[in-house]
Amino acid sequence: MSSFEASLEYAQGLDQTDILFPFRERFHFPQHEGRDVYYFCGNSLGLQPKMVSYLMQKELEDWAKHGVEGHFNAAMPWLSYHKFFAERLAKIVGAVKDEVVAMNTLTVNLHLLLLSFYRPQNGRYKILMEAGAFPSDQYAMETQVRMHGFDPYDAIIEIAPREGAHTIEESDILDAIAHAGDSLAVVIMGGVNYYTGQYFDINKITAAAHAVGAYAGFDLAHAVGNIPLHLHDWHVDFACWCSYKYLNSGPGGVGGVYVHEKYGNDPYFFRLAGWWGNEEKTRFKMQKGFIPQKGAASWQMSNAPVFNMVAHNASLDIFDKAGMKELQEKSRRLTGYLEFLLKKLTNLSFEIITPSDPEQRGCQLSMLFADRGREIFDTLTANGVIADWREPNVIRVAPVPLYNTFEDVYMLYEIMSSI
Repeated sequence: MSSFEASLEYAQGLDQTDILFPFRERFHFPQHEGRDVYYFCGNSLGLQPKMVSYLMQKELEDWAKHGVEGHFNAAMPWLSYHKFFAERLAKIVGAVKDEVVAMNTLTVNLHLLLLSFYRPQNGRYKILMEAGAFPSDQYAMETQVRMHGFDPYDAIIEIAPREGAHTIEESDILDAIAHAGDSLAVVIMGGVNYYTGQYFDINKITAAAHAVGAYAGFDLAHAVGNIPLHLHDWHVDFACWCSYKYLNSGPGGVGGVYVHEKYGNDPYFFRLAGWWGNEEKTRFKMQKGFIPQKGAASWQMSNAPVFNMVAHNASLDIFDKAGMKELQEKSRRLTGYLEFLLKKLTNLSFEIITPSDPEQRGCQLSMLFADRGREIFDTLTANGVIADWREPNVIRVAPVPLYNTFEDVYMLYEIMSSI
């Protein structure tokens, strides 16, 4: 970080040599007093790709032109719409194409996967997760264990930061898994903690879970499109994510699922059955008897929500053109520059609670303020900065490499330095 400089000219110079800078033009920005806002909220809702309106209009035209025959005759036939995402999604999460599918929404998918992978028996009934996980994950775990007749206070192991710390020690996670031993059924962690921005070592956690005979699953809501993932090579059992954050697929956008091929290709591995998960060759015979199709697609319940998936299609095309390796390289430098500038601020009392090690974070930095947090957040908003407020006193900012610039980061610093 010592090589950085705190000047507008320096930031603009970095933008001039940034090969990803042109991708910014592919997105719509909210406006503030006649200019683009400084948008640092991609960890909550990504910006709209400009291509979305064109692609949406094409689908509307196909619906008008073909009616029900659009399932077969649309430019992108609706019958197989979910397949158009598989290869691009697989690149982003590091999977085999058949291991991923775009479907449903995040918590629906989490429950569907837990119904397959959390099947307690023979004293193996506990779930291990991080304390302070996103509330929806906490609710899901609580109701899953209750459904099987267990008390959440006994069946759920929560790993919390040590006293006085904000992030969780990796060794504490691994030790807790080993200690739970053969009572542990599933480890389910967030890939990146939504509040602190801490990235958990998915590879090590998966290996530790498998060492005691437990499944390893992950909620990748804040990880997908943010950090490099290699789910197949890490032997992760299952994962799910939303697409409206870093994947820029619109509010309530279609979720995604990963299931390792050893389960997806096993027709006897339990999953809830739905028409769209059935073997395609027999789907329209309308017969009894669920025959799962190959891969993660067999977890599908219903046909693809086409209009919901249009933005997903547009955004994944941008990711495919930009490349995750290039995005990760820029992300590290962009976030590093933001950290460098924030640490130069002396007029505000706050602590960055996101790990400073680039290996333990994505592009989010969380600032915990000693006081005046909400006042500072409101001042940023009044100056055209869109960030994210979290109780009790945290401002989250995420410089997203697809559309944020080094100048954006510098201007955030300038505005904060004037408060």
